[in-house]
Formats: sequence, C-alpha cells, structure tokens
Amino acid sequence: MDWTRRAAQLADSVTDPDSRWLAPVAHTPRHELVPRWWEYDDRAELWVLRDGASDPEAWARVAYSDTSVVTRVGARHADHGTPGEYADGMATSSSTLPSLVVRMLRHGRLGPGLATLDLGTGAGGLAAYAARRLGDQHVTSIDVDPYLTEAASERLARMGLRPTFHAVDATAEIPGHYDRIVCTVAIRPGTGLRTVLGALHEGGRLVTTLAGTSLILTGWKHKTGELVGCIERGGAEFMLTRSGHDYPPALSELFAVASDEAGDETGTGRYPVMDVANAWEVRSMLEITTPGVQSRYSTHDRRRTLLLIHADGSWARAIGEWTDPPTVHQGGPRRLWDALERIRGRLNMEGALPLYGAHARVTPDGVVHLSRGQWSGSLGEE
Repeated sequence: MDWTRRAAQLADSVTDPDSRWLAPVAHTPRHELVPRWWEYDDRAELWVLRDGASDPEAWARVAYSDTSVVTRVGARHADHGTPGEYADGMATSSSTLPSLVVRMLRHGRLGPGLATLDLGTGAGGLAAYAARRLGDQHVTSIDVDPYLTEAASERLARMGLRPTFHAVDATAEIPGHYDRIVCTVAIRPGTGLRTVLGALHEGGRLVTTLAGTSLILTGWKHKTGELVGCIERGGAEFMLTRSGHDYPPALSELFAVASDEAGDETGTGRYPVMDVANAWEVRSMLEITTPGVQSRYSTHDRRRTLLLIHADGSWARAIGEWTDPPTVHQGGPRRLWDALERIRGRLNMEGALPLYGAHARVTPDGVVHLSRGQWSGSLGEE
C-alpha cells in the first residue's frame, strides 16, 4: 500500500500548514493500527467484521479518512474475529478520527520535555503522534484492556516508536505523575476525575471530555489541588471510561417500561421530538440538571419517538408526527420530559445555552463546578 501519499493528504486535511502536528500525522501509517475493524451494517442492525488484507482498497480508504474506526464491540476485538462475522453490542474501543486527536493534543499545549499521559490507548494513534513529536521517553499511554496496550505497543514498535504502556484501570489508579494528561475517553466527574487529578503535577494541564456530555474540559492544576480552566467552544464525544471488559448493561427493562406503559401523567409537549443524543449541548445541559439520564430515539416515516429513562425509575415517552407537538407519557419520581423542555425553553429564549465557554473549577474530589454569567451548575456531586 502506498500509505505515505495517503497519510500526507490526511495530514493536510486535519492540520494547518504550519502545525507542529502535521509531520506526526503525515509520518504515521495509520492502517497498521487498524488491520481489522468493525463496520456497522444498517440493514442487519449489527456490526460486521472487515479485514484490511482481504480488501486493501477499503483498508486504505478507511484508515486514511478523517473518521473513527471501531476496533472492538462489546468484549470482541476485531483482531480476534473472522472476516464477515457479525456482532451485536456497544462499540468499546476505536481509532479516534485524526482531526479530533489533533484538536485534543493542541488543547494539551504539549512541549519539549513535558511528561505526557495518553489516557485511553485505543488503537494507539494519539500515542504515536505524541511520541513522534515529543520523543518516546516523554509519552505514557494507559488503557484498562491489556490487549489494547500490548497491540499498540507492538505496532508502534514496528514504526520505531516505543512509548511506555500500562494496562491499568484509570478509575482506580494511575501510575506516575505527569505534566500533561490528554484523555480520549470520557471521564466521569467525581471519583473518575479525582484519580486523574491526583496523577497531574502542580502546574500541569488536563484535557478531557466529561462523561454524559459533549463538553471538552481544559485546565491547569493549581497549588491548592484544584484545576481551573474552561469548557472549550467546540464539543466532542468519546466512549466512556471502562473499568472492565465491557460497559455495564443498559437499563433495558426500564426502556421497555418507557416504550409501553401509560405512566402517571399524560400530556402534550411544547416542542417537537428531538434526538437528544445528537443535540450535544442540549444533552450536556440535561446531564447537568438530571445526571444519569439516558435516551433512545427512533423514527418511522414521519413519526418520531424519544424515550428518556433514569436509574431512579423515572421515564418519559414522547411521540409526535414530524414537527407537531408530541403526546408525552411520564412515570416515576421525576418528570424527565419537563426537564428537557425547560432546557429547550431557555435555548429558544436566549439563543444559546451557557455551557461552551463556561468557567470551570474542579475540586480535588473531582467535582466540576461550572459558571457563566448568572448561571452555575455542577457535575459529579454525591
């Protein structure tokens, strides 16, 4: 495969001409990090395994496109499957789209001699870019999955790159201390961030997304142990930090209740049904006001359905024709649709939500305190 031309084109498309990340992207054979991958089959509603060696043209196209490439579904890594086999479940590891990797690295303000931690090895792309620019000795990469760290270590070594890899549960312990920590997994405020802050030197910088949101948090660690920074203007979405082979099972029984039950309250919604999961800022605000809420959206012809559930037993179902006001059923101790409508009402009244650009302060216990103007909110409080 003539990967050098493709990698150079990718670098041109995801970095600026004067970027210090242009050369690392242009000189990294990304296809070697994803020899096999999972591709979603919309008709079957399952993942199907693809093999690069069997289809070099597809391999080159996928590897050198600015897209995320899923390498693991549930506990099944693509390296261990048979080409053409199907899998059902959540994506649990990937090679993140290069433009987002570069954006996270730029937020990190990496520089010569700075000990840098890549939290969430995945396929090893960020570790490769960082090691090329900073040198192997300054880069450490960790992941909960030993196979991911082993595979990335071997593949980067074939490229002449030898950063340090550790297979550890970052929600419990992070070995060493670092000047820069860049996370390509979503960290849970509270206990998850507490561990990460503990591994950051005073004066060090953290870049991460917050679990349940699309918010990119950046900040500097002060001598008080607090992190002070902001929510960046652009959003991003990463997989949640795992502490085991797979994510905990979804609240499928509660989704079934939300799909079928009449509920305690029935009414007409003020706003049309929306896909909350892909309305990033709205979803992020919903996570702040109602932490732990989950959603499921579907369409059939002009009919739109949104289910909202919470582990406390609360649920809501909204069904509407296109942009018509929906019929809404709600049950449990909280009114989840009402919480969503309050957020949408604020968005309509003010033209924006106060999240992007908000001031952020993370206390040593990992709680994130956000404020902008007269608004304030917190994530991670017990």
